[in-house]
Amino acid sequence: MSRYAVIEQESTLATAAPQGVPSPSPRPGSVPLPPELDAAAVERWRASSGAVVDLLAQARELGGVSAVRLGPRPTVLVTDPQAVQHVLALHPDRYVKRSHRARVLVGDGVLSAVGEPWKRQRRLLQAQFTGAGIRRYEQRIAGAARRAADHWAQCVRTGTPTDVGEDMRFFALDTVWRSLTGHPLDEITNRELAAVEAVGAALPTTPSGSAGAAELRAAVVTDLARIDAVAEHAIAAARRGEAGPEGPGLLRVLVDAGATHPEYTDQLIRDELVTLLAAGYETTAKTLSWLYLLLDRHPEARRWALSTGPAGSPERESAIRALASETLRLYPAVWLMPRHATEDDTLAGYRIAAGTDIFVCPYLTHRDPALWPEPERFDPERFTAADESRPSSRHGAYYPFGIGARACLGAQFAMREMTVLLEHLLPAFTPSFHTTPTSAVFGLTVRPDGPAPATITSTPDGS
Repeated sequence: MSRYAVIEQESTLATAAPQGVPSPSPRPGSVPLPPELDAAAVERWRASSGAVVDLLAQARELGGVSAVRLGPRPTVLVTDPQAVQHVLALHPDRYVKRSHRARVLVGDGVLSAVGEPWKRQRRLLQAQFTGAGIRRYEQRIAGAARRAADHWAQCVRTGTPTDVGEDMRFFALDTVWRSLTGHPLDEITNRELAAVEAVGAALPTTPSGSAGAAELRAAVVTDLARIDAVAEHAIAAARRGEAGPEGPGLLRVLVDAGATHPEYTDQLIRDELVTLLAAGYETTAKTLSWLYLLLDRHPEARRWALSTGPAGSPERESAIRALASETLRLYPAVWLMPRHATEDDTLAGYRIAAGTDIFVCPYLTHRDPALWPEPERFDPERFTAADESRPSSRHGAYYPFGIGARACLGAQFAMREMTVLLEHLLPAFTPSFHTTPTSAVFGLTVRPDGPAPATITSTPDGS
């Protein structure tokens, strides 16, 4: 198997054909339960110490709405586009977030908040992430991109290897830090905020596998203290009116909100700051890392994107966005979206009882051969066709940032920063990897399982 085979196909799924547990014979006129993966398949998975995605992939073979028993009660897996739309977009009050896995990190920030507090918090932040809001941060994104390009230019001049994954992380964190505070990312802040990833790596993959909050907090108490110290310093500076060299940032909006919204205490501002940091850089960094690993395997995709038009042209920008979109199809920003049914419902013809846990899984929807021809193939041109019948135009078939009321606030921002960075790097540089990660790790995000050291070469002609 080539060194890219596992990256593109992820983990090796169980080879045994999945077997479902027949639903109880329905009474005349009653609604059946979703088909359930049988206990023997679950036990084989447990014995193999496989990733959760392997088990869910077996359940998906039973249909776009199926069930798997990870605990005492079945969890319902949702990958069918219409069912995804039903859960995330049409009935978000029936299928809610409950006890977010990252709560120990983000507290009551907008990512984990529910009900009226969530509505108020999202309303405040929404304007910052519209097209007009993003334009306010355009120069900050460009500054971070130029800094990344300067680093790679220095690597070319000196022949010094660099870790592409770490470079993508620094760029994404630099971008969000500039946007929040008006300051370019400094080395001390960068080092201290590595604790965000350390806490993220300790979080459970699924809610059903979560340790108690107290035990989890104890395991990451030192990292949380480092994050809190950075947040406290930044909030205090914003309260003193100390704008960075690029002007006040989004943190100032949060601080000023306290004048009219008393719920915006220092604790809630801290939670929102850490939420925006964690959600705003890790998913972007991982997507860019995967993109460069995929381009190493498919150099023709880079050549295609650069051939579509000159620098700065709408055609090239569209092609670069297609590179990012196809990467997000294979490695969605959030690969699993847990929900909890608050009332009885019928979903795709199946009965869902109140209290049922739901796993909506964009990772599996995006790799469904019934929706995506040759789903394991990296093909950015999927996202350039104007054909409305293409899978990406179907609601619920493509949703790397979620859909509906709780879709990611920063989706447009993330796409813009990735596009700007790639406009700087793609024409001028090519990384030659020394080694590459051999598999994916499925946590809150899908990340490569190791570093990606590379030598950067200059390609000024875009060849």
